[in-house]
Amino acid sequence: MNYELNEDQQAFQDAARQFANNALAPYAAQWDAESYFPKSALQAAGALGFMALYTPESASGTGLGRLDSSIILEELAKGCTSTAAYISIHNMALNMVATYGAKVVKEEWCAPLAMGEKLASYCLTEPGAGSDAGSLRTSAERHGEHYLLNGSKAFISGAGETDLLVVMARTGEDGPRGISAFAVPALTAGISYGKKEEKMGWNCQPTCTVSFDNVLVPVDHMLGANGQGFKIAMEGLDGGRLGIAACSVGTAQAALDASIEYVKERKQFGSRIADFQVTQFKLADMATEITAARQMIRLAAAKYDTDDSDRTSFCAMAKRFATDAGFRVCNEALQLHGGYGYIKEYPFERHVRDTRVHQILEGTNEIMRLIVARRLLQD
Repeated sequence: MNYELNEDQQAFQDAARQFANNALAPYAAQWDAESYFPKSALQAAGALGFMALYTPESASGTGLGRLDSSIILEELAKGCTSTAAYISIHNMALNMVATYGAKVVKEEWCAPLAMGEKLASYCLTEPGAGSDAGSLRTSAERHGEHYLLNGSKAFISGAGETDLLVVMARTGEDGPRGISAFAVPALTAGISYGKKEEKMGWNCQPTCTVSFDNVLVPVDHMLGANGQGFKIAMEGLDGGRLGIAACSVGTAQAALDASIEYVKERKQFGSRIADFQVTQFKLADMATEITAARQMIRLAAAKYDTDDSDRTSFCAMAKRFATDAGFRVCNEALQLHGGYGYIKEYPFERHVRDTRVHQILEGTNEIMRLIVARRLLQD
């Protein structure tokens, strides 16, 4: 196995790093403070292909694999964790449309979504169906050439500001086999949005409840076949978990890099903090966890790209390990900065707040453990 990046991957990494340094990092603190959703930055990301990383070129995408995409998302997260995480979610939703959408849907939506001119939200979680997604109750009943959509979704990233909703709804029997997926324009009559949630982190992307009251969705806006929605959702989440994991590693790396510079300059008791063995041990552990997480993500991404039979469990392991490690590293970086780490003039308290939710979304890390254990114990 070659652990070095090839020339193309280095070019992707460099482009993402330059974008993160110039278009994200200088504004991240302000966006966080003002709860500002940076649509212009997202459109600029679209112009570089970052909003359609693994969407096929035939659907206006960049056509990369998940390994290359994870490298890019890691770099973007160094500039702004929350924005990079939304880019990951948008990529997941767009790819579902590009892969499973009817021709009429793809022709209308893929190009503007790929360019960041339009934005997408992924609507799976419900007030009563979080980790147990197979029990969702939002329904879609067929009436002639339309489905009538009723129900609600919770904790939807970008909701109220995005243009297309990828919605999982029940069209049949109880359980996963009765779920279908739909591409629903966000301004369709009967859709309403709850208040913008006040969150611990991820403040520069809106999150709210989405309600559906007799929403008419054309039959040709179903993604895939009737009853295929749960499969589509879980397939998307495999890749989405890699994206969120990469965002954790990118943020952790940014926190470590800043910490190294700080401890070289900061003095206590007449010596640089960097000269204390306890500091050196902390830095060593932080670097080790980041490196291990990065390699686990890349291994899982390679398995995804080759459609390995174990890809789901490897994506779950990567997500669990990388998001736990990323949060720990950011928390240690805050500790190394002492009181300075706790104030908003520095990015560390934001890194801690933004990476904390990564242990919850795209399937909680407890669910990741269940996925891995079930695969290990499978007969």
